[in-house]
Amino acid sequence: MLRSSFLRRGYNKVAGIFGRAEAKKQDFPVLEGHPAAQESAEVALESRVTVQDNVKKVMKEFRIYRWNPDRPDSKPFLQSYHVDLSECGPMVLDALQKIKAENDSSLSYRRSCREGICGSCAMNIGGTNTVACLKPIDGDTSKPTIIIPLPHMFVIKDLVVDLTNFYQQYKSIEPWLKTNMVPKDGREYRQSPADRKKLDGLYECILCACCTTSCPSYWWNPEEYLGPAALLHAYRWICDSAPPPPPPPKKKKKHKNKTLSDSRDELTEERLQALTEDERKLYRCRAIKNCTATCPKGLDPADAIHKMKTKHMLSQPMEMVEIM
Repeated sequence: MLRSSFLRRGYNKVAGIFGRAEAKKQDFPVLEGHPAAQESAEVALESRVTVQDNVKKVMKEFRIYRWNPDRPDSKPFLQSYHVDLSECGPMVLDALQKIKAENDSSLSYRRSCREGICGSCAMNIGGTNTVACLKPIDGDTSKPTIIIPLPHMFVIKDLVVDLTNFYQQYKSIEPWLKTNMVPKDGREYRQSPADRKKLDGLYECILCACCTTSCPSYWWNPEEYLGPAALLHAYRWICDSAPPPPPPPKKKKKHKNKTLSDSRDELTEERLQALTEDERKLYRCRAIKNCTATCPKGLDPADAIHKMKTKHMLSQPMEMVEIM
């Protein structure tokens, strides 16, 4: 026994030496001519191999919504997948990528940037609407993570939902600059840093639809109510409205288009009128604030909607305000 134990330790020691030698033979062309960096890379590689050898497998269960339109008679169901977290990235999207690559290539979901910019990977994870690339995996392996599509939307397949109506509503607010002014230099419409700062909290929206699909008012009236995302963008242009030109010296007449922010868009009143011709587009909001609670970018659509309502009501006669 003693002899075999001694031989085993000797074998492991020699194998370790040869293993390190092989690691040091790794070629890093990008570091050629930088011996210190080359040595550091070799050490990092050796350390990575050691960590991978020592880390134990940590299995996490993911229950994912599945439905295939090619099998219309089959009902949707939750399918379980087990992922080794020691070999997976930290975000839920990493787990989905691993499942699709190694377990089930038929799993369908949207994804693109992996940086929380495109909004493609929006879904409901653990009961909350969010984007999978910004949602860390729950380290509690005693309970599964449940992943379903965005709620109250038509499912195309698995985690992919139909966003046609959502984008049509966004298009209806005409989210582009409207102005008759000509830039002073003939090239661009400039903003002061102060005016630009007023758009913070508005322009960052990535149209992931997390807020809109978490809103009960939108669940009940998706054809009438525009939803938090579209209204947040509408307020971005209303807030970004240019002040009226100064009145002639002899006339003391107030201009209706006066706003608190100085910028480029000139059609504040027209935009507000378009939103309020059918009151259901804006006033269906009941200030439930699910939209603000679920936004993965930390924006506040409920506040933008409230400010638009206030701006509109202040421009109306008292009799009309009482009716609203």
